[in-house]
Amino acid sequence: MLHKSSSHAIYSIKLHIVFVTKYRRKTLTPELLSYLRTAFSEILAAWRCDLLEFGGEADHVHLLIDIHPALDISALVNNLKTASARRARGRFSEHLGAFYRKPVFWHRAYYVGSVGGATLETVKAYVEAQGTEEHARKSAERKSKSPA
Repeated sequence: MLHKSSSHAIYSIKLHIVFVTKYRRKTLTPELLSYLRTAFSEILAAWRCDLLEFGGEADHVHLLIDIHPALDISALVNNLKTASARRARGRFSEHLGAFYRKPVFWHRAYYVGSVGGATLETVKAYVEAQGTEEHARKSAERKSKSPA
């Protein structure tokens, strides 16, 4: 797993985000989805984040993003929705006008979940084992096996 670093932190924070179109209308064509991929990538770059994966269907999109630890997730999500909607409505105004009379695009709600390389159970077990004799024994074994 790749980690990034800043002056005081080493981190790897990945989020899975889902946006649904307003009224779950099937407005997202392949051309619009392709445009949104580019728009989300550009918006995220301005926030010092990376779009790792993007996919979608006619009524929703999925983003897998890499973020930094100083980020306000709700502010990022709000900006992603607002900026992408503004761009999409500007570029595809005729197409989207057939679905929406008002300048809306995304549903107000969204999904966001953290994604990592280890399962929740693995991390819980690791944290619970801190300070135990078993943890000390395994740490000593790892140190003796690694080259100096």
